[in-house]
Amino acid sequence: MKVAVVSSDGKVINQHFGKASRFLIFEVDNGKIRFIEERANKPVCGSAENGHSDNALGSAISLIMDCKAVLCARIGGGAEEELIKSGISPVEAPYLIDEALIKYERWIR
Repeated sequence: MKVAVVSSDGKVINQHFGKASRFLIFEVDNGKIRFIEERANKPVCGSAENGHSDNALGSAISLIMDCKAVLCARIGGGAEEELIKSGISPVEAPYLIDEALIKYERWIR
């Protein structure tokens, strides 16, 4: 399964979904983790005068539509709701990336 991760350093899930300037895409299969690619993103927060942009949120979601979940440090209610509507599980997991991916895979089984 593909999972999107929000991280500024590629080691720890340490960013709010709305502040993500990139998504790291991983394949997780039976405890094995494989990095697939990095996808550049326009952050949702701060992209409009009121601090949020629906267009940016839609663009961010479309970037990760092929992923089962997105792991981030924090996520707001509006973004969480839209991800769920799109079939993507939003997961707050402020941990090391590898640790969080394994825990998530075990949790959904």
